[in-house]
Amino acid sequence: MAFVVSSGELATTGAGVTHAYAAMSLRAAPWEYETIWRTQPQVRTVISFLARNIAQLGVHVYRRVSDTDRERLTQHPLAQLLNSPLLGMTTYRFIERLVADVALYDNWYGIKLKLNGRLRILPVPPTLIRPYGGNWIRPKHYETAGGRDFQPDEVIHIHGYSPTDLTYGESPIEALRDLILESSEAAKQRAAMWKGGARMTGVLVRPSDAPDWNDREKKRFREMWRAFSSGGGSEGGTPILEDGMDYKAVGFDPKQAQYVEARKLSREEVSAVYFIPPPLIGILDHATYSNIKEQHSHLYQDTLGPWMVMIQQEIAAQILPDLPDNKDVYCEFNIAEKMRGDFESQAAAASTATGGPWMTRNEQRARFNLPRVEGGDELIVPMNVTEGGLASPRDTAPEPGETSPKARGLPRSKASGRPSSIGSFTSERDALEMSLTLFTKRQSDALLAAAGAKADGDAEGMPDLIALWAAGSEDRLAQLQALLAHHGYRLAQVGAWEVLDVHNPEAENWSAEVMLAWILAAAETHAAQHEEAGREAVAEVQQEGGDGWREALQSAAVAWGTAAAARAVTASTELRSFGGHDAAGASGLTRKIWRTGGTNPRASHKAQDGEAVALDDVFSNGLRWPGDGQGETKELVNCNCTLDYAKED
Repeated sequence: MAFVVSSGELATTGAGVTHAYAAMSLRAAPWEYETIWRTQPQVRTVISFLARNIAQLGVHVYRRVSDTDRERLTQHPLAQLLNSPLLGMTTYRFIERLVADVALYDNWYGIKLKLNGRLRILPVPPTLIRPYGGNWIRPKHYETAGGRDFQPDEVIHIHGYSPTDLTYGESPIEALRDLILESSEAAKQRAAMWKGGARMTGVLVRPSDAPDWNDREKKRFREMWRAFSSGGGSEGGTPILEDGMDYKAVGFDPKQAQYVEARKLSREEVSAVYFIPPPLIGILDHATYSNIKEQHSHLYQDTLGPWMVMIQQEIAAQILPDLPDNKDVYCEFNIAEKMRGDFESQAAAASTATGGPWMTRNEQRARFNLPRVEGGDELIVPMNVTEGGLASPRDTAPEPGETSPKARGLPRSKASGRPSSIGSFTSERDALEMSLTLFTKRQSDALLAAAGAKADGDAEGMPDLIALWAAGSEDRLAQLQALLAHHGYRLAQVGAWEVLDVHNPEAENWSAEVMLAWILAAAETHAAQHEEAGREAVAEVQQEGGDGWREALQSAAVAWGTAAAARAVTASTELRSFGGHDAAGASGLTRKIWRTGGTNPRASHKAQDGEAVALDDVFSNGLRWPGDGQGETKELVNCNCTLDYAKED
């Protein structure tokens, strides 16, 4: 354990600013990484995204009391250090700099200081410090720009992977060097083009049989053309071409050079190096509401999770041993706040989990900065919420004769019998297929009409089909989810009663309403997938372009309609299977047997005909039931298989 002792004069660390040292401290040649960060917007956008999203979380310190218990430590030296790493520096700025340095240089340095008896950390830019000497395992010391050397145990050095040694990280910017250089040169070309007037890049052609000019006439015309072209014609003048002269454009205009596409590609490549999904940094070409929502939910797991684990372990390895009372102490980023969802979701989950109201009136008033009221510290329990009764105060029983519930999470109870309004599987499947196909056709016709009207009023021909599609995306998704949920609830009941009629005619311990939460989730998934299939078909027409775009869009609409029919069959099989599986569990059945169906079943399904597994297990093809949405697409499309159920002796 070693520290740099200072009474407040941080300059005594020797980590001063010396520009000549910066180039020496990096293993990269010509391009200094800090210059790239300052001048390349793609690099700055991605690194700032990482640094800001991790820095906002905050770091909590805990002590592991047992495998099932832990204690939050707010006054521990590590918690105090992280709250104030250096005088005047916040936790946010400390973590932001740490992440940004590692992202840019793959190295971060901090000097351990002992200020007034307390450990502090001075972050040092990687351009001002470097490991020196030693071997490939451990450097001899760390050299700074100010000429001061530090021993390895006086420096915190966090770095990534290098193929040559264990003492230094190799910046990911190196992998982007050619791409960044190309982008920089393109920017210079654009600047030169606009500076030169942009529109006036070309040559003048004078017919060979035109009369000769004397020196005076040549000078006159040259001065006239120079006066016009030097400003790009910006003052409104009109050049007069004499003797049959012709102007021929030379070079590329911004549209031909595809500058927008090139800049977008640069950002996509940079985001790929840092494993960031493009929609999260503003590249929305293939974005839909559902996939952006899903990517946000996985942001702190898949994208930022490895960063947080790395930082937590480096703190435990390089900082915690220098602090007292460090046994069973560790730190974690406060990711729970980001993973809890919105307030409505949190409230619903808490209410269901606790079985009753979970906040007093005064606690709720405090959230809105309102004063306490007399008698507001008691929980109000509605009379219809009792132990062993309804699962939460949000639940209400359905009205007699209703086929769709008003609430979710209802307890299982004895059903009154199969609803007379529920038909056979074939009739309910056909009803879903007809509804989904008609809905798809209406949406396709609306898009075709909007595109035709837009094209008729636009001289440029094909309109922006992606923009027209996106304009109605939110409404389409809502309508799709409602349609699929309505038919899905009926299909799930069909599957359930196919099992109940055989094994549990009185439907003891089973209630259709319990299935609703799963059905709504399945409807949301199928709606998002069907919406994305339509968007991809439209995007393909947009990309191909050409004069035949109307016919291509019509063909895309027909293909989307065909996809709707196939999705209806697949979703029907899934919902029927789920309903039967739910009823089997409620009826005490413990085994399920795969029965291959259809006139031309796929080989994998035919091979497992008669295969039996426990109710909670999966079959050899990885599915829980026919049409299981968690399986691979090739195992689901147009599947007509079914399940039988049994109880083990």
